[in-house]
Amino acid sequence: MTATLPDRLCPDRLCVDPASPFHDAALLAQGVGIRFNGAEKTNVEEYCVSEGWVRLSVGKQVDRRGRPLTLKLKGTVEPYLRDGPAAASLDRTAAGR
Repeated sequence: MTATLPDRLCPDRLCVDPASPFHDAALLAQGVGIRFNGAEKTNVEEYCVSEGWVRLSVGKQVDRRGRPLTLKLKGTVEPYLRDGPAAASLDRTAAGR
């Protein structure tokens, strides 16, 4: 069972990169999931609800600075809180990021 994020918890934009001004470690630790165009996405690096886009990582490829290569797609973005421990699609801290 999942719960839709209330407006106060649902930032318009969220990013997993700690250097980004849109990074929120406390919210990511709770576990955030993303539905993009009705499909569950597990490789989301960043999203923006108002502009309707997600930035997805492309495999395990990285750029010269060690950040993942991404692809920006436009569509309907629906963030939600995951049930259980912090196994979030946006939380890369446990993966050694």
